[in-house]
Amino acid sequence: MPVPSPVITLAQMREWELATWAAGVSKESVMRQAGAALARAACLLSQPGAEILVLAGKGHNGDDARFAAEGLADRRTRVFNVTNPAVALAEVNAFSGALIVDGLFGIGLSRPLIGDWLRLVAALNQSHVPILAVDVPSGLDADTGLPLGDAVRATMTVTFGAMKQGLLRAEAAPFTGRLEVAADIGLVPCPFATELNWTLSRDFAGFPPPRPVDGHKGTFGHLAIFAGSVGYHGAAVLAAQGALRARPGLVSVYTTERVYSAVAAQLAQAMVHPWFKGTALPKTCSAILLGPGLAGLDVPDALQREVARLWTESPLPVIADASALGWLPRGATPRHALRVVTPHPGEAAAMLSVDKTHVQTQREAVLREISLAYGGSWVLFKGRHTLVGQACGGLFVNSSGNVGLAQGGSGDVLAGFLGGWLAQPLLKSEAERVIRLAVWEHGRAADSLSARRPTWTMTELVEELGYHQDHFGFGSRDSLHSRP
Repeated sequence: MPVPSPVITLAQMREWELATWAAGVSKESVMRQAGAALARAACLLSQPGAEILVLAGKGHNGDDARFAAEGLADRRTRVFNVTNPAVALAEVNAFSGALIVDGLFGIGLSRPLIGDWLRLVAALNQSHVPILAVDVPSGLDADTGLPLGDAVRATMTVTFGAMKQGLLRAEAAPFTGRLEVAADIGLVPCPFATELNWTLSRDFAGFPPPRPVDGHKGTFGHLAIFAGSVGYHGAAVLAAQGALRARPGLVSVYTTERVYSAVAAQLAQAMVHPWFKGTALPKTCSAILLGPGLAGLDVPDALQREVARLWTESPLPVIADASALGWLPRGATPRHALRVVTPHPGEAAAMLSVDKTHVQTQREAVLREISLAYGGSWVLFKGRHTLVGQACGGLFVNSSGNVGLAQGGSGDVLAGFLGGWLAQPLLKSEAERVIRLAVWEHGRAADSLSARRPTWTMTELVEELGYHQDHFGFGSRDSLHSRP
């Protein structure tokens, strides 16, 4: 399994660079590779022939930006070397092209911007032109995530080597835009291992492994889904469809009696059953998903008690999502039995009986608190950068996905997709990687759809899931990280 990509401080980044220069690697070679990564990002944000303005400052960020321009021969690229912000201000105000590359200041900026520099940043932010930030948006403190007076509001930030901790702070989001890490730029291996790690597409190279040629339905498991109620029957359908994209051997859906016909009519491959008190799971069941769409008034108390019982007693992997999160008892779960909870911020706040603001500003601590309170479960803490982890061990920040996922049904698809993977006995020993893969591929599918059209539905998201899976695993989400 690849070494995780750490989330680091500015001091660690500087130490890493010094170790690289000490090993005999030239600064120019690293900057050229950083520039090539920037050029690939610029190509994602513009079309051939588009006009691009590169603002290159006096430091190494400016050098990175200048090297990026060399890789944009099929664009009308103009490099403006910024020594006087007042002159650059006029340049920005006159520009109406497709993209501005912000190479003004990097992580070395330590003083607040003043005077014409502030006016230049304001002009960039008012230009309505997409901005690609080099390593960090100019003016942003990459340790704290706070602007030094003001900061460029980028469309995308490509940071080099590893993710900087401040870029992930909630306060930084309006400035960073989409975050990308250009990891392979010629630095020596990172000398740091950190608690918080950034997910890269390479983390799933060769995973999941090829299916055995003599496999059958029993080989790949049987997922039972408890989902759907009056007004929310679509959640059961989407969860089942998401599960089927992971290709477990079988999927059975248990739903309330009043919506059984509506759910069954929309699912051809999954088996659908009305749930009654005393309904037994099939003997072949290998994992259980609880909760999508169980918010209607027709959900009986007996079903809520059954959800709690399965969580506390079943030896099978159990995923609790949506309404089921509110029915889980705190405390221990069966030893060695996999448990996963999938809260969004509001649900996380309810699970811990804390304020939602606390949940948003202390995400790592909140994840660990939830895991401790609910039997050491895995926590898939949803958000702009979904966080995956447990009470102890590494935490993983998901890198894929976009705001297009902020629509009803997205969580149901993810829960089903995850359940479909965790039901497969051959992957039982790879729980961490399976959970991270499901989250990353869910986001990758959204990114792929958004790159092709501005609007899409959950049905299209389901169809996109796993689309880039090859014989050995999943391919890269886009071309940013591809090597020349």
